Amino acid sequence: MNRWLQNFAYRINMGWRTFVLAGALALAIALSTVSIRAFLAATADPVESLRYE
Repeated sequence: MNRWLQNFAYRINMGWRTFVLAGALALAIALSTVSIRAFLAATADPVESLRYE
């Protein structure tokens, strides 16, 4: 893989910090989305849900 990548004219070095930052950002987005949905479901009026169905 490294020999194949060496043939490209433009190269960048990506350190481990980039992957940690991307993982932390993805985890934060996932946790915030689930938290908001769980809060909205917990505070919803059950009568409105039953009336809708």
